[in-house]
Amino acid sequence: MNKKILKTLEYDKIQQALLRQVVTAKGRQLVQDMVPLTDPVAVQRALDETADGASALRLKGGIPVPQLENIDPALKRVDIGAVLNGQELASISRVLQTVSAIDKFLTDLQDQIDFRQLYTLQEELTALPQLSRRLKTAVDPDGTLTDEASPELHGIREQIKRIESDIRNKMSEYTRGAQSKYLSDPIVTIRDDRYVIPVKAAYRGKFGGVVHDQSATGQTLFVEPQAIVALNNRLREAQMAETAEVNRVLAELSNELAPYTGQIKANAAVLGHFDLINAKAKLAKSQKATEPLVSSDNDVLLRQARHPLIDPHQVVGNDIPLGADYQAMVITGPNTGGKTITLKTLGLLQLMGQSGLFIPADDESRIGIFDEVFADIGDEQSIEQNLSTFSAHMDNIVHILKQLSRNSLVLFDELGAGTDPQEGAALAIAILDAVGEIGTYVVATTHYPELKLYGYNTPKTINASMEFDSKTLQPTYRLLVGVPGRSNAFDISMRLGLPQPIVDRAKSMISSDSHELNNMISDLERQRKAAENARAAAQRQLADAQALHDELADAYKTFTTERDAQLQQAKEKANAMVDKAQVKADKIIKQLRQMQLTNPGSVKENQLIAAKTALKRLHQDEPLQKNRVLRREREKQALHVGDEVKVASYDQTGTLLEQFDKDHWQVQMGILKMKVPTSELEKVKPTKQASAQRPVVKVSGGGMSGPSTTLDLRGERYEQAMADLDQYIDAALLAGYPSVTIIHGLGTGAIRNGVTQYLKRNRQVKNFGFSPQNAGGSGATIVNFK
Repeated sequence: MNKKILKTLEYDKIQQALLRQVVTAKGRQLVQDMVPLTDPVAVQRALDETADGASALRLKGGIPVPQLENIDPALKRVDIGAVLNGQELASISRVLQTVSAIDKFLTDLQDQIDFRQLYTLQEELTALPQLSRRLKTAVDPDGTLTDEASPELHGIREQIKRIESDIRNKMSEYTRGAQSKYLSDPIVTIRDDRYVIPVKAAYRGKFGGVVHDQSATGQTLFVEPQAIVALNNRLREAQMAETAEVNRVLAELSNELAPYTGQIKANAAVLGHFDLINAKAKLAKSQKATEPLVSSDNDVLLRQARHPLIDPHQVVGNDIPLGADYQAMVITGPNTGGKTITLKTLGLLQLMGQSGLFIPADDESRIGIFDEVFADIGDEQSIEQNLSTFSAHMDNIVHILKQLSRNSLVLFDELGAGTDPQEGAALAIAILDAVGEIGTYVVATTHYPELKLYGYNTPKTINASMEFDSKTLQPTYRLLVGVPGRSNAFDISMRLGLPQPIVDRAKSMISSDSHELNNMISDLERQRKAAENARAAAQRQLADAQALHDELADAYKTFTTERDAQLQQAKEKANAMVDKAQVKADKIIKQLRQMQLTNPGSVKENQLIAAKTALKRLHQDEPLQKNRVLRREREKQALHVGDEVKVASYDQTGTLLEQFDKDHWQVQMGILKMKVPTSELEKVKPTKQASAQRPVVKVSGGGMSGPSTTLDLRGERYEQAMADLDQYIDAALLAGYPSVTIIHGLGTGAIRNGVTQYLKRNRQVKNFGFSPQNAGGSGATIVNFK
């Protein structure tokens, strides 16, 4: 993109507005180097980044990029083996800490916001956690090395503190004791990096030691007392040791940075990119700008476009279409009517959009992708300067015509002005024809009436004008596309008091063609106003319909909320009733089992299971809230063959064997295989020790159709033993056994204690105790059921 257009359209002021938003040195450099892009993919990517920045700004206050200095010179010094100072290391430390902070920031948002580009930029960051921790521990933000930078430095600084404490204690004997009368001021100060006291000149020999300085009058001498000389010497030696250790640590840290300078430099560049994205988002917010669509066919449509450098309280928005049905637009209208601002608005917003910036226009606005944008824009000069103005315009137009292509946009302000009107109009028409032959998109402003006819008769060309209110004699700055501007001179003259005969005589001197043109324009304006009135009426009707729709939507929402609340209350009441019935049913089932024990065969086990299942189905499930997290969890709970599930009806865990239909599964619960409704199943996470070959319950004995009366838990891990015990007890209860034996062995006693605690909690257990000594003793437990 040529630099002249950037200056003509004041693109640099947009850059200055961005510079006020960036906080890093790399961000400032990116703004200063920013130019409009000509690759559609690059333009869309830049707009996507701005959209991501706007989302982050709206939802999280922006990407957390702090102020960062330019660390490139420091990294170059590391590459040549130089030792960095504390400030340089602190700057690099801030970069590394920012990398970690932004990486965490974006990682935490991955399930909340679907960014278009930020996650891709995140992948370009290289976290160096160990190096970052090392620098953060060793260097303070101001560049001072901390006491933790090295054990030696910590020890030296502790020594310095002790010596300074000793010196202060010794000095206090002079400043607070009887000898303070010999001092000009009872204070301790420093001269030549040594602690001294201000002694009156008359008593210079009172303390011995060394005189390091004197006051301007010579009445006060700064004396290092003899008793302090040794302490000051020790302090100086410790300070020199501290300086040497600081230099050693700085060299060590610089060496640790050396292998990572390339990665750190790349990180700084990415952080600058994030800073630029933040700045573009903040600028968009301040300008109330929106994301433009990108047209690959250069179909430009700016909706209520506003010039970004004009006071937002005064600027007038205009719809500016170009490229869909025509490639040339001729704008006519009075001076100071807004023609030049309209040209600049179109050009500057196009440059902003191609730079990846949001534009101050309404939603659904479109921009094109132009390889070059040219402009010949300049204010008209006085009569004495006409020749120089015309020559300058022509020279500029000649250069523009040499560079035009089909993929260019050219803006002409007052085309052909500055010379004889007839010749100027002819030149303007010829120039527009030449541009049209190339296929370039062009917008031109003019005063010449001949160009109104040109716009009316030339294919792919349309007239436009800036509206003028003849009642107030003021421009409205509104662009009227499809309507050429008409002369308002006669109307204005009459309103200002020019006699009617003079106006009539002036009209008689105008050719009939001009009258017909003005009449045509007047008719078009009447049609436009009628269309605007119809549009306003339609908008009012639409607003009324929208209000009615919103009212109905609110009423429906209230209805559904109340309905759901009432339904929830009904379900809770029904569940309470079912719970009561469940207690009674459990008592009945217990009685049935006792009857089965006393009279085997009178009650079938499947009848018991069917009865309990039917009672369970009476319970109403409470609805889950419809949100993304729960939907994701529901998807995770999808059932598959081999999954471990919990059967709600029996409060037991089993394995899915086969799906009969969408409502029923075959489940293996211990040694039982049962057909269970899908609604009764809840997927559970398998235990870490589970394997396909391990049986659910390990029992000994056999020969019976039901489970064995003995469960052997020896050799199992504690967690698996407890799970097997739970399943076995349920199976034994279903089989109606009055008692069973649990073999747990002696071992460490963990499984035995677990069995004891489980049996204490089980309400179906009547009592339990260890087996007789001849039957296993404390290595087995006999359980009796109620």
